Amino acid sequence: MTAASTGAPPAPPLPTTSRWWFSPVPLARIAVFRVLAYLFILVDVFLTTAWVRAHADVPTDWYQPVLIARLLPLPTPTHTVVLVVQWALVVAAVAAATGRAPRVLGTAVFLLYLEWMVIAMSYGKVDHDRIAFLVALAVLPTIGRARFRDRRLSEAAGFAMAAVFVSVVLTYFLAAWAKVRFGGWDWPTGSTLTRAVVRRGTDLSRWTLEVPGLLLAAQWVMLILEFLAPLILFVRSDRARIALVAFLIGFHVMTYAGVQIIFLPHCVAILSILPWERLTARFGRQPDQSWATSSSAAR
Repeated sequence: MTAASTGAPPAPPLPTTSRWWFSPVPLARIAVFRVLAYLFILVDVFLTTAWVRAHADVPTDWYQPVLIARLLPLPTPTHTVVLVVQWALVVAAVAAATGRAPRVLGTAVFLLYLEWMVIAMSYGKVDHDRIAFLVALAVLPTIGRARFRDRRLSEAAGFAMAAVFVSVVLTYFLAAWAKVRFGGWDWPTGSTLTRAVVRRGTDLSRWTLEVPGLLLAAQWVMLILEFLAPLILFVRSDRARIALVAFLIGFHVMTYAGVQIIFLPHCVAILSILPWERLTARFGRQPDQSWATSSSAAR
């Protein structure tokens, strides 16, 4: 129900920053992305990070908890703890993908996946491709119910998708900052990509070793684009966002084809940028497009 239909005075316009953060999006977009995110967890647990299960069989003395695990009273990952977290996460993700009890099941998925990542990253290896996906899992439960053909607009959904978008952008920007912080300017001027191609290259990338200066130039291009990543926050139209997602996913696919490295959780987070409601609009009769407040979306 809108302010016009109730006779209430219209709400004052939000400041520009607030308008960006709370620009409403259709709940159908959330419904599709929610399924993609939760079902990807099955891929992640059994394929992408299947090696985390091996931590159940190593001495607990090897466990060096990351900061969040030192701040929170999280259990030491014994054999039992690792298996319980793994299977509880799988069951919760499947249940959450159905759309039922989105707040309770979504919160459970986020907490269990966070613990799964603590177990994964507390043995000397910390990946940076999980941040945006973790943010996505954190904000999805805040939205409430969403159906595939629900084109009602929701500020809660808008804020959630904006938070994931910012996290995607910061992943690139902070990756560039880390390169310079820890590698110095030797990162773009050295043999970083050459070493990657020598160690992990494929038939699609080894030819680059024979082209003088190509990989050096690629390093500079990569670093500059990552530092300029915040500019993509100004991409607003659906068509431009589709092109942006195609470019970003294409970049990660090309990286995998060249050096067999791909950041799948990050790629899933990138998919949140797409206007999925366009896809669901093709199927069946649509509900009325109206405003959905946080309370109505939760019912």
